[in-house]
Amino acid sequence: MTGTEPKARRVLRPPAEYRLAGSVRPLTFSPYDPCARIVDGALWWATRTPAGPATLTLRPASGELLAEGYGPGAEWVVERADAIAGLRDDLTGFTELAAAHPLVARLGREHRGLRMPATGLVFPRVLRAVFEQKVTGKEAYRAYSATVRHFREPAPGPMPLLLPPEPAAIAATPYWVFHPFGVEQRRAETLRRAAAVADRLERSADAVEATRRLTAVAGIGPWTAAEVVRVAYGDPDAVSVGDYHVPNTVAWALAGEPRADDARMLALLEPFRGHRGRVCVLLEAAGIQAPKYGPRAPIRSFARF
Repeated sequence: MTGTEPKARRVLRPPAEYRLAGSVRPLTFSPYDPCARIVDGALWWATRTPAGPATLTLRPASGELLAEGYGPGAEWVVERADAIAGLRDDLTGFTELAAAHPLVARLGREHRGLRMPATGLVFPRVLRAVFEQKVTGKEAYRAYSATVRHFREPAPGPMPLLLPPEPAAIAATPYWVFHPFGVEQRRAETLRRAAAVADRLERSADAVEATRRLTAVAGIGPWTAAEVVRVAYGDPDAVSVGDYHVPNTVAWALAGEPRADDARMLALLEPFRGHRGRVCVLLEAAGIQAPKYGPRAPIRSFARF
């Protein structure tokens, strides 16, 4: 570790109902994520920025949120700390749209402190999303964690975190290196192709342009693109089309239908256009799940890609 003293600080003033842990949870893969942790109510998040490696901590204190940055990219992450915390999340019009369905309206009130973060960084999220394609969450985390540790580079600051791998290092690594991590050739090659164009992906002006550039990469489809832009850009309309569970969850919550396909899911979400992804986030936050039918079997969080 280097730079145990913060190089940049900023005090944020979130609304009274704001919930830090719930809002920034998408930035962590698990409680043991090597790049991000929530410890004693504070977020520690290591990343690579255009200005260099950085670690950001967001710590609640007396109704305020203290943002501190470590490393060469400290000023970059601190300047964006409000977006990373979800405090730039624009809820304009959502209350009116939510009123179209009593459950959505209720969840909007109950989880009004939940905000959608926007990191401004694409490739770190691509790394995670590609590993999540068509496997269980446990398998995806194993691949992600093993890859981060393979390219091990300590993050700046006092928390023992690692930086996400450099895209150039991923692009230059043969696919078979990922095989011991549980990553087959298809996902490894998808990740390597995305890493090779990471600079172009990072230059996307908004979620629409990023989605277009992401889906131009062989092996990346609507599901992966939505998973990326929802966090990189805080896109409240991003829907993970192709997910194994989400269509059923949406149909069960909004129409009492235990099973649905993508078309039915999108039809049910249409009244909330502009905030369709937010509705899915609220359903997840509420722990709503469609009933499970059939013989007991492992639940696989498949997504097409």
